[in-house]
Amino acid sequence: MEYRKLGSSGFKVPVLSLGTGTFGGQGALRAWGATDVNEATRLVDISLEAGMNLFDSADVYSGGAAEEVLGQAIKGRRDRVLISTKGTFRKGDGPNDVGSSRQHLINAIEGSLKRLGTDYIDLYQLHAFDAMTPVEEVLHTLHDFVQAGKIRYLGVSNFSGWHLMKSLAAAEKHHLTRYVAHQAYYSLISRDYEWELMPLGLNQGVGAVVWSPLGWGRLTGKIRRGQPRPAVSRLNDATSNAMGPQVDDEYLYRVVDALDVVAQETGKSVPQVALNWLLQRPTVATVVIGARTEEQLRQNLGAVGWNLTPAQVAKLDAASFRPMAYPYWHQAGFVERNPPPV
Repeated sequence: MEYRKLGSSGFKVPVLSLGTGTFGGQGALRAWGATDVNEATRLVDISLEAGMNLFDSADVYSGGAAEEVLGQAIKGRRDRVLISTKGTFRKGDGPNDVGSSRQHLINAIEGSLKRLGTDYIDLYQLHAFDAMTPVEEVLHTLHDFVQAGKIRYLGVSNFSGWHLMKSLAAAEKHHLTRYVAHQAYYSLISRDYEWELMPLGLNQGVGAVVWSPLGWGRLTGKIRRGQPRPAVSRLNDATSNAMGPQVDDEYLYRVVDALDVVAQETGKSVPQVALNWLLQRPTVATVVIGARTEEQLRQNLGAVGWNLTPAQVAKLDAASFRPMAYPYWHQAGFVERNPPPV
């Protein structure tokens, strides 16, 4: 397993990490899977055997059950694993049970520590931007947890460029711990991350932690033109489908057609090719993979240890290209002073 530095930090993470959205299987996330403690323990076993020791969760996954299951699955081997988790989304009915205020973050972080059965979190990320709380309040709160040894590195998720840059500038101004990670949605069928967040990440030393790298289950190789959807898919659940990004069918089929060609050339599967493409993109530190079964996990682990050729990358780039929104299309026309990220 290859390890990369997370942004500008000295912290190294495996290029693949295991997401725990399937752990617990409660509420809206049941469509993703319902992995119990025994199954989760086996997935952790396989991950560690492959050198993949980073496990990503969130306090809202299955109402906290995902963190509890992960905590049980790593029990007795905390020193061998890295844990990332997230908070900010609503975790109760009260007016302070949501957001990134000092009040809510203290409760969220302490709750995650308890459910995970650990006294520190390797990477803690804000699950979304809270426009109702001053960034200085958020940063001071997180900095206090870093100083207390309860959090080692900080990140965000689903921020826009100005959200992240405002936070980084405030951290620098007040000498507070900076964010070194941005957990962002990025895949061959959603390349918006490249427009602003990737250049920002390169410039400011923020590494990408990629979520849903297979486009919300669309790049598994099981969805093709003229074929029915697979019997087991999060896309078959209306609630789960509505939570995720929407993708035009014809665009998806065009990308899958190109993936099929490259898969035949490389002897790899469609998802392995899609994951390997991501691992060659600038700023990407780790790609969060999910797995309902041991077989899915082993298949996804096959995305590392080899590389697509430049010609194959170019073929996938061309198939997945989409016109950019303003001002990015305008900036792209001024390549002399606005070169693409490399």
